Amino acid sequence: MAYYEEMAEMYVGDDVSPDFYAWVFPKYDHVGVGTGTVVNRPAIKKYQKNTRERVGDKIAGGKIIKVEAHPIPEHYRPRRVQGRIALVGDAAGYVTKCSGEGIYFAAKSGRMAAEEIVKLMKGGSHLPTQAEIENTYIKKYDGLYAPTYTVLDILQKVFYTNNGAREAFVELCKSKYVQQVTFDSYLYKRVQGNNPLDDLKLLGETFGSLIKGYSIAKPDEEINNPVESLKRI
Repeated sequence: MAYYEEMAEMYVGDDVSPDFYAWVFPKYDHVGVGTGTVVNRPAIKKYQKNTRERVGDKIAGGKIIKVEAHPIPEHYRPRRVQGRIALVGDAAGYVTKCSGEGIYFAAKSGRMAAEEIVKLMKGGSHLPTQAEIENTYIKKYDGLYAPTYTVLDILQKVFYTNNGAREAFVELCKSKYVQQVTFDSYLYKRVQGNNPLDDLKLLGETFGSLIKGYSIAKPDEEINNPVESLKRI
């Protein structure tokens, strides 16, 4: 367990998830070992077992102290304001795709909604309408973060759908520019980069990595599950 005192790990492959990633995150006195999937939810125990096997000796001697599962709301709710009720955080579907992050956006959306509603109330002399809340809180939130959700949605669709794309994803992560853009985007919660020359170079590297990834990847496991009607993203 000491390995994870200052380390977090991410695993990709259809053995741990057909459409997301698996992880090992350090916590106060234990580690969280998890994975997620939408397209093959009944197989989640198998993916969890495979994740622990891939982690291997790094968690040797540890014991399972809790097993839990939670839905991850990765899609904006179709209606986030109804009357004078405004949804924030997970209730509004503010978890990002690709990374699965939701804590920051839950706190940020809650604060933003509260601040805008307080302004609209004008010291208690006015009850905000649905249209007013949509034109302030929702419009402001989407203006700040909608591009981030769009980019991460595209990245998940491109890189998490099959083993060839996952190989390309791992290859791209070796790039210093990708590492810097990823770090900055995570830190500021908005898509960073905007260096035209480096972005153009990255586009070329992406195509090269995809070609290489598809050439070396093992075939994907077929999902034949009558319980699931969802298609692969």
